[in-house]
Amino acid sequence: MTNAAIIPDADNGAIADWLEARIAAALANSDGPVALAVPGGSTPFPILELLAQRPLPWHRLQFWPTDDRIVPLDHPASNTGKLQALLEPVGAAVQSLETAVIAPNFAPNFAPNFALVWLGMGADGHIASLFPNTDPRADDALAIRRLTPDPLPPEAPFDRITLTIPALLASNELLLVMRGADKRAVLDAALAGTSDLPIARLLSAARQPITCFT
Repeated sequence: MTNAAIIPDADNGAIADWLEARIAAALANSDGPVALAVPGGSTPFPILELLAQRPLPWHRLQFWPTDDRIVPLDHPASNTGKLQALLEPVGAAVQSLETAVIAPNFAPNFAPNFALVWLGMGADGHIASLFPNTDPRADDALAIRRLTPDPLPPEAPFDRITLTIPALLASNELLLVMRGADKRAVLDAALAGTSDLPIARLLSAARQPITCFT
């Protein structure tokens, strides 16, 4: 069974407070830039909007999307575009996964060591864009993959680009934020080791601290 700190019924402000404290601690422990991976979707952005108002040294922070839809940056479905619009004005850097993959010095098995990886989770147990049909592996040789969910979510019917499980685990700690009794049941099964969904595969391989806001 995977150990995790479960914090129920936290509002967006409390999660933003937690993030501010964890980011400040990571900055204090490093002289250089600090990398974080953050999800897209409807839950994270209101929290990120609150966080963006906090007095952090944003110029030292590098944000990576955990995943994205393969669409132009100005498309409403682009996680990267939304992150850039929110966080670049306060001084943070936002990395595009597509740009990383085509960079001349990119190595397929490269991802930074993240101070924090923040994940959401779908009711089907997917994390980032690692859906059950994609058979994500904790020993994946690649850090970033392009893939197609099946079925495609009707609200976002696009191919995806995503960090893999090893890239997500290259982190000092994991944060999960999810809402709803159906997702909590999926999380509990994953933590107990009684499922083989993507969230369960990630958690079973995790060795760093895990905090779950539900």
